[in-house]
Amino acid sequence: MKTIARIELKPGMIAGEDITDYNGKVLVPTGTEFTESHIAKLARHQIMAVTIKEKIDFATTHFEKVRFSDGFKKFNEDYCCYFNVYKEPIVGFLQYQMPFNIDRLMTVYENITAAAETPELLLDYLYNMTPSEDNMTHAHCLNSALIAGVFGKWLGLSATDQEILIQTGFVYDIGKLRIPDSILWKTGKLDDAEREFLKKHAKMGYDMVKKLPLNVHIPFATLQHHERIDGSGYPDGLKGDAIDPFAKIIAIVDTYEAMTSPRVYRQSLIPFQVIAHYEESRGFERYDRQALTTILTNIARSQIGLPVRLSDGRTAEVESINEDHLSQPVVKLDNGVLLDTAQFGVTIEAIY
Repeated sequence: MKTIARIELKPGMIAGEDITDYNGKVLVPTGTEFTESHIAKLARHQIMAVTIKEKIDFATTHFEKVRFSDGFKKFNEDYCCYFNVYKEPIVGFLQYQMPFNIDRLMTVYENITAAAETPELLLDYLYNMTPSEDNMTHAHCLNSALIAGVFGKWLGLSATDQEILIQTGFVYDIGKLRIPDSILWKTGKLDDAEREFLKKHAKMGYDMVKKLPLNVHIPFATLQHHERIDGSGYPDGLKGDAIDPFAKIIAIVDTYEAMTSPRVYRQSLIPFQVIAHYEESRGFERYDRQALTTILTNIARSQIGLPVRLSDGRTAEVESINEDHLSQPVVKLDNGVLLDTAQFGVTIEAIY
C-alpha cells in the first residue's frame, strides 16, 4: 500500500484502509473502489491524503509478490537495458566473426546483479522473467551467466574461479545459436536426425570460441557441458575427472536454467519440482555429487518459511528441509501440525 495526496486519486483505485473525518466517522471503508462521488466526498471533508492498495497487495502467490515488487521492476528495467548490451557483441561474433570483449560482458553481469540484494532474490527475479520467442536462446545464455554467479558463491569458489564460471555461462551454449529455432523449441519429440543435429551444438560452440582470448577452461566447458559423470553424456562420453571442473558446474547451471524458464511446451518448474527432477533422474550419479548437493540444499533452504500447496490439496508452510529428500521438506499445516512430506508421500505442487 502507499499513501498519496487526495488530488492524485482516480476512479478505480482501491482504499487501503478506512478513511475517516476529523471526528473519526468512516467516510470510505477499506477495500472500496473509488468513484468520482467518493473523491468529491473526500474533497468536501478536506481530506488531504489517503492510503491506496497497489498491485502487490492483490498478489496471492510468492512469485506474484516478487513480480509486483519495486525491486523486481528495477531489476526488469536493468535486465532489459543490458540485454541488448550483451546481445550486440554476440550477434556481431556470430555474423561477422568479430571477437567480443569478455570484460564488457562482465560489466553486463555486474550491472544486472546489482539490482538484486541477495543471490536467492536474483533467482526469484529470473524465475519471473519471460523472454520473447526470438530471444529465448540469448536469454538462456545471459541467465546462465547470472545463475553461475549464484552457484559459484554457494560452492565457495574463489573470486577468480567465480569470474571464470560466470564468463563460461555467457558463452558455453553459443553453439545453440547455430541451431534452427524449429529444432530448439519444437513442441513435440525430436526425431533421431534432429536429436543428433542438436547434439552438435557443443562441438560447434567449442570450434567458435577455442581461438578467442578466453581462460582455457571456457572452451573445454563449452565442449563438455553435456558430458555426465557416469559417461552417459556427449559428445565423447567422458566420465568423472576426465570432464573439466567448470563443465561439471555449468552442466548444473544449464539444466537448472532450462527447468526454471518457461518453454513453449510447459510452464516454469517451481524450485521443489526442479529438485525432484534431479533426484528422480539419477542426478546424483550423472552430475558432480558434491556440487549438486550444495546447490540443491541452498535452493531448498531458500524456500523455508514460504506457504505451499501440497499434492493432496492441503496448504502449509515450509518448516525445514529434509536432508535425504530435498524435494520433500517438513511442513507446518494450517492447524500447526508438522508433516514430513517424504514420509507421507505428498509433494509440493505450488508455492504461495
